[in-house]
Amino acid sequence: MTTQLRIRLRLALLACLACLGLASASLARENLADLVSIEVLDGGPTKDGRYMGALHLRLAQGWKTYWRAPGDAGIPPRFDWKGSRNVANLRITWPTPELFLTSGFRTIGYHDELVLPIEITPKSAGAPIRIKGRMELGLCKDVCIPSELRFDHRADLSAGRHPAIAAALAARPYSAAEARVRGVTCRLSPTPYGMKVSARISMPSAGREEYAVIEGGASLVATETKSWREGRELVAEAELLPAQDGPIAVDRSALRFTVLGTSHAVDIRGCTSG
Repeated sequence: MTTQLRIRLRLALLACLACLGLASASLARENLADLVSIEVLDGGPTKDGRYMGALHLRLAQGWKTYWRAPGDAGIPPRFDWKGSRNVANLRITWPTPELFLTSGFRTIGYHDELVLPIEITPKSAGAPIRIKGRMELGLCKDVCIPSELRFDHRADLSAGRHPAIAAALAARPYSAAEARVRGVTCRLSPTPYGMKVSARISMPSAGREEYAVIEGGASLVATETKSWREGRELVAEAELLPAQDGPIAVDRSALRFTVLGTSHAVDIRGCTSG
């Protein structure tokens, strides 16, 4: 086992221990089927020939689930779309998440319910669309429980605009242009096990308290981001580790920065050398 892998396993173990606690006692009292439900919503065709749908999760009172980058001790959601038909491509829009404190760890996610809009590009316009697959996710209250939800839905191509999908789309973070981001520069520096990213985001404040998240893409795992204000710039730093053993390569254009503020959130793609 490599040193790098041992470090990742140690971080994962610490996170799991913090989240799971005395899970057996709680699981004896809770029926997993009562904690979360999932359905597929129809939003109908879009003006550009795509189809809009959504996954709608309802959570039991007091329970939460995680954003795509779950934070220190969260369980990242995973999707498997096998079984879907007439789907050439799909794009998920994540509504702005909340920050939580779980056993002393900062986590990022949603409570009560989550509507996750999905824009589908069909292989054949006008032909039936089937949305089938599964979602792996973490459910947390006093403990965290790994869970799996399955769905199978034949899209209603004649459906109209769905208010819950429209609300979820409206709740997305601002784009860089909408938030008047003037630029993002990144400095990369090697670490013993990966690459440190130091970013300077030139943007107006997103609120009294700002927290930044750095994502490196599917092949990289990011540690918790540290962020602070220096005048008109928000500074964000994190270490990126390879998801699999091997050399690390960081593409600045593929880096993603999300700023969660008390007023609004901002989604920023890519950075330049600096």
